[in-house]
Amino acid sequence: MLDIQAIADHAHQGAAALGIKQYDIYGSSVDDAGVEVDSGEPKQVEASNRASVIVRVWNDKGLVGVTSTTDLDAAGISLALETAAEASAFGITDNIPDFSPEAQVPIGGAENDVAEPAPMGDLIATLVKAEQDLLSSHPAITGVPYNGLSEQTTERFYLNSAGAKRYECRSYASIYLYSRAEQEGKKPRSAGEMKISRDLASLDIDGCLQTVKEKTLSHLDYRPIPTGKYTVVFSPRAFLSLLSAFSNLYNAQSILDKQSLATKETLGTAIASELLCVSDDALHPGNISAERFDGEGTPTRRVDIIKNGILTGLLHSAGTAKRFNAQPTGHANIGAKITVGAHFYHVYSEEASEKSYSLDKAENVVYIDKLQALHAGVNSLQGSFSLPFDGWLVNKGEKQSIDAATVAGDFLEVLKSIIYLEPEAEVTPGGVCPRVWVEGLAITGE
Repeated sequence: MLDIQAIADHAHQGAAALGIKQYDIYGSSVDDAGVEVDSGEPKQVEASNRASVIVRVWNDKGLVGVTSTTDLDAAGISLALETAAEASAFGITDNIPDFSPEAQVPIGGAENDVAEPAPMGDLIATLVKAEQDLLSSHPAITGVPYNGLSEQTTERFYLNSAGAKRYECRSYASIYLYSRAEQEGKKPRSAGEMKISRDLASLDIDGCLQTVKEKTLSHLDYRPIPTGKYTVVFSPRAFLSLLSAFSNLYNAQSILDKQSLATKETLGTAIASELLCVSDDALHPGNISAERFDGEGTPTRRVDIIKNGILTGLLHSAGTAKRFNAQPTGHANIGAKITVGAHFYHVYSEEASEKSYSLDKAENVVYIDKLQALHAGVNSLQGSFSLPFDGWLVNKGEKQSIDAATVAGDFLEVLKSIIYLEPEAEVTPGGVCPRVWVEGLAITGE
């Protein structure tokens, strides 16, 4: 494990020798072990350690220089400080970053949550069995072309010349299965699922298997869907992926860079149905990979983004918070340019809907399980999207797999067209979210 006190001592001594008065350092180290299998045999077995350390130095004129290193001994840190100091001569002169005002605020919770890693042989045997169980579950399932089982331990730290010093260590295990089914005279069909947990022992492998099996078999009998406007029900993961694709809406840095669907004036206005509430909550109990502080040492916290349809909050770094006359929220990613990013979403509703909806009773609604090609089918600056999807046409609980289709629309219109959020939420790797009902979306069939 990283010795944060030794790193702090090396930095203090190196800065003193170089005459550097102001600096900070953020770093992470990731130990990763993972396996993939094919037809009962290991396809890929790997273990790696990745380290990344960012060093910032402010010169006597207040300009900042940035460099990176992977060497955390005294000589490596001293060289990084010297390099960053030299780079500071070319630092930006507008909106110069500074220490977070909350870099030394006490943080609650345990700094370590680490499980003992399983032997590599156990990972291989577990994944081989999972593949065999899935293949034997139905004759139509002919392969599991994409799969993986991994364990990861991540250490993170932040320190600065003003005395801030933070450290945490987390570990988790994850499994991914993606099946392929074939029947004579029909197109191949597929489905995938991912599960994540603290360790291998608590990983819901059976649940992952069952979900993949059920989804795969439900897609075997597929039909085309007529093009038209439909009420669409987004699965929790599908809605969260769409929310993430348009995250510039509530990203303060994107707003300042004029790369957002929102402006400063949008804050406090209605942008969605009054049924919708969205928070970013890094410390939510469902977040297996929770982070207690960001790249600037600011404690993470729950941030209300949308409250009853109103844009109530933005994700901030220390720099964006200063320019908005707000407080940093713990969402900074430190680097040559500080960026802002979300941690873990929580989507819910506080308002009672005038009408409740159920897939068991609804007629002619499209249930979208997974959105595809988000990298190509989203124009985040215009707010538009056109995406292929995996899903079903649902009539009173009966699901008919859709052959091939795309869903298209405007994200802001989607938010305003939400008619229902189901009461039961699902915990996913990206957040907690219920099924979300949206009316009047364009579906193009093939």
